[in-house]
Amino acid sequence: MNPSERIDQLIAGITDWRGKTFADVRKAILEVDKDIVEEWKWMGSPVWSRDGMIAVANAHKGKVKLTFSHGAHLEDPDKLFNAGLGGSTWRAIDFFEGDKINQRALKSLVRAAIEYNQTKLKKNAPAGARPKASKSQKA
Repeated sequence: MNPSERIDQLIAGITDWRGKTFADVRKAILEVDKDIVEEWKWMGSPVWSRDGMIAVANAHKGKVKLTFSHGAHLEDPDKLFNAGLGGSTWRAIDFFEGDKINQRALKSLVRAAIEYNQTKLKKNAPAGARPKASKSQKA
């Protein structure tokens, strides 16, 4: 079974409001970029990646938690992050029963996470793989 099928199975098994919330969060993430990859890690956690990890989600008793692996480095103008605010790397959004998902803001965070991952990749690329500066950039 591939990761997407496992995530389908996980969501189908959550028969209360958390299943629908989980499915809505997943749909929003996947709509951001066709190159987002679904993975299955840590013995049962759905993970979304694009040039590095974007976020991991889990259904807990009373909430659905979406944790952004580099959330502390992301702008959050809509104040979606409401958990893990004291950490130096991770930030999370806890969705509770009755919460409405701000799709626009969530998609914006996913885009910011992808941009962060891509910037980090460029910074860590070997010198030979980096684009050379043009004459106007050297001056």
